[in-house]
Amino acid sequence: VPALVQQCANDGIQRLRLHALLDGRDVPARSALGYVAQLTTWLDDITRAHGVDFAIASGGGRMLITMDRYGADWPMVARGWQTHVLGQGLQFDSATAAIEHAYSTSDVIDQYIPPFVIAKNHQPIGPIVDGDSVVLFNFRGDRAIELSMAFEADDFTHFNRERRPNVQFAGMMQYDGDLCIPTNYLVSPPHIDGPVAQVMCHHGIKTLAISETQKYGHVTFFWNGNSSGKVDPELEDYVEIESDNRPFNEQPAMKAKEITDYVCAHINDYDFIRINYPNGDMVGHTADLDAAILAMEAVDQSISRLEQAVAEAGGTLVVVADHGNADDMTKTAHTLNPVPFKIVTNNSKVQLANVTSPGLANVASTLCMLLGIQPPSHYDPSLITFNP
Repeated sequence: VPALVQQCANDGIQRLRLHALLDGRDVPARSALGYVAQLTTWLDDITRAHGVDFAIASGGGRMLITMDRYGADWPMVARGWQTHVLGQGLQFDSATAAIEHAYSTSDVIDQYIPPFVIAKNHQPIGPIVDGDSVVLFNFRGDRAIELSMAFEADDFTHFNRERRPNVQFAGMMQYDGDLCIPTNYLVSPPHIDGPVAQVMCHHGIKTLAISETQKYGHVTFFWNGNSSGKVDPELEDYVEIESDNRPFNEQPAMKAKEITDYVCAHINDYDFIRINYPNGDMVGHTADLDAAILAMEAVDQSISRLEQAVAEAGGTLVVVADHGNADDMTKTAHTLNPVPFKIVTNNSKVQLANVTSPGLANVASTLCMLLGIQPPSHYDPSLITFNP
């Protein structure tokens, strides 16, 4: 943000508005005041130094407005559109005043702070209008695609935009290269060569990918190397269990049972099944310890059922996480603790390999080995080997 805004000032841009989405997930739960104070001071300094008009125009918690993903909650994006684009909402003199009001009237944490609009003389200072340039500087695609669609799509039907300003819109990156969303972007997306889904399809592995909506893209889009389509429709089935639109700590079991029910019923139809249980991540972000305990109990029950089903099918169960979260409920952010990698198998020939620095990058080749596939040479080494 500092580099982008400073460059605007250097290039002679006279008026700039920031629409702030508050985190409280990957940073302390109530840290927004500190970040906003720093940002406001910095904007004021640039305004004085360059004789420009730079300010925060609107905001809200990122789990309440704007930043939906995988089509789980389009009304969330609609609330963001009303706030950022239309300038509709509860008005305050500053972002600081809005956050202080939220803190004083409830126990809300930053990710759920209600939307707010900065106004002077009861007029919003920064609705997005015809002729504006809009930069969405989120670098990760999953929570940026839907807002990009709202700005760019002619045949948009997900909510009533009321008006669609004629703007020059750009993303920090192209968030979906297959669908070309958005059309304009600042940084080209990375090229991912040979994701494990391609390797499995090349070897004829019949695959099921399943999760609930909150993590559906993690077992499809991200798994396939940021590709929204299937590698081979003849070999891949994707199943999405629809998530409930309610706070995660109110239903901490989420859809773990439904996911497990489906997998257990179809386990003999596939060579490889990949599952994402979102509970530990999504409920962990709420900082609700009681809910997190219930969430992990639900996942434990599902893993127990899976272990039995996999054993009966003569298969191998691999359990791994991409990061910690529910392991430390004193904060809402992901933890840096090592994650477990468990292999449950009746194959007596499987043994751990001597990998010097094991990590998530070794998982792909490990899965290949378990499926009887020679991993590509550019993969990091497998965590297992086989006894003669």
